[in-house]
Amino acid sequence: MGPDASLESDRPPTLEPPGDKPGALAMAGRWIWRIIKLALLLFVLAHVYALALKWVPVPGSITMVERTLGGDEFRRIIMPIDRISPNLVTAVIAAEDSRFCEHDGIDFEAVQKAVEERERGGRLRGASTITQQTAKNVFFWNGGGYVRKGGEAWFALFIDGMWGKRRVMENYLNTIEWGDGIFGAEAAARIRFGKRAADLSEREAALLAAVLPNPHKWRVDPPGPYVSQRAGTLQARMRVVANEGLDDCVLDPEKSAARQP
Repeated sequence: MGPDASLESDRPPTLEPPGDKPGALAMAGRWIWRIIKLALLLFVLAHVYALALKWVPVPGSITMVERTLGGDEFRRIIMPIDRISPNLVTAVIAAEDSRFCEHDGIDFEAVQKAVEERERGGRLRGASTITQQTAKNVFFWNGGGYVRKGGEAWFALFIDGMWGKRRVMENYLNTIEWGDGIFGAEAAARIRFGKRAADLSEREAALLAAVLPNPHKWRVDPPGPYVSQRAGTLQARMRVVANEGLDDCVLDPEKSAARQP
């Protein structure tokens, strides 16, 4: 062994530059960036999908899949709004969102009233619009807390602007659930009343709208005392909606005049 060998063995190991191997912080940064890119991609794809639904039918929803996996018989018939009774349009506006034609997807006035009522010690009541319900039915699921609510609010504003009121109502009436795995107005009309959605009378439309808050609990075939009474109240509201033109953003005057007695 030469004289230089012992000197070489006594030298401290050479340290590699700290930038040659990624540390924990660098790795974490990379993962965060990947998650951000994935979130941005999903955001863009969701909006492309939402935009496409302005022209193509909604193929299905998370809730529909859940009902099928849960063992319910899945029944749905997609129908253009021209083939759904104007009575049903007026009934759901009277029952669920009388300011449907006036707001931009979210009824901030109703939200403020609900908050004020809660602060006064009243019960917490919902202020969800038909547009928000459509956003939930098409893009989200039941439950999910504030995360889902935030996404629902954003898409309500988006689809109200991009689809327009008439298309929002059309998709709403084709995705809303009427219990027992029945989705959409056409399937509900055929199964509950044995007729097409286009032929629903004012009373039948009011009965269908009356059970929307809880279609798994309340029935229309036959309706109980509460549903019958609520449907009668809705029939009176429907006439107010029609007389004041609160459904004009969906129905033109000719179609409004074509309501079944």
